[in-house]
Order: sequence, then C-alpha cells, then structure tokens
Amino acid sequence: MAKTALTQLQEQVEAIRREAYAAGYAAAMQAIRDFAARPGGAAPARRGRPAKAAAPVARRRGRPPGASAKPRRVSRHRPQRGTNARLIAEVLKTMPSGTARPAAIRAALTADKGVTMAYTSIRHSLGQLEARGEVSADADGKTWRYTGS
Repeated sequence: MAKTALTQLQEQVEAIRREAYAAGYAAAMQAIRDFAARPGGAAPARRGRPAKAAAPVARRRGRPPGASAKPRRVSRHRPQRGTNARLIAEVLKTMPSGTARPAAIRAALTADKGVTMAYTSIRHSLGQLEARGEVSADADGKTWRYTGS
C-alpha cells in the first residue's frame, strides 16, 4: 500500500514536470515566432541609454579624404621595433658561456634592464635572432646560444 502511494506520487510529480516543460517550450516557440514575424527581424529595443547618432562628417578643402585634422603622435611609451630582439641579444652576450634558457633570459631582463617581457615575446625574438644567425638553439631545443653575426 505504501509503495503504491509512493509510486502514484512520483507519477504525479513527473506529469507536472512534463506539463511545465511543455508550457515553457510552447512559450519559447511563441517568442521565436513573434521575433521572426517582426519586419526585418529587428532586435528588441536596447535597455539603458539610447545609441548615439553618428555626427555628420565635415570635410575641408585641400585635404585628402583619409587625412586627419591633427598629426598623429607616436606614443613615447611604446618601444621601437626590434627592441626586444636587441635586448635579448645583449642579455645572451652577458651570460657566462653565452647560453641561457628563456626563463633565465627573462630573469636577467627584469634584473638588469628593468624590462618585464612575456615568454612568448622572448621566444618570438629568439626566432627572429635565429633567422638572422645571431643565436642558435642547442641540441635540447630549450637552451639558446649567442653566436654573433
């Protein structure tokens, strides 16, 4: 008797779950149909601040269309192109035996030069230096040796 009551209760709970799922699914499908029925499939209006309208572009005579009003400034905080490779070559030159792993190169860069560089940047610079013939990878592939140019 107790088992039958428990079984009936489980069946009722399962039936309620199925009905709730079906109702939620039907509501979701109706929302999709409503969205698809909008002209152009326009998205609902955004909440919050309205989007800014684009300001009209005024063109001056005598200036090419791509030119800007103010000359571009070069950021003083960004190092020059090739600086990472030069710094790494300098560090490898100062290493005893002229060999080091990227972790040792990074530690020396931080200690000696005050520059923190990502391992990927170090590896990329080592690849550039290898292409120029300034460094070579040792047999283990992890240690790099300064060979000069």
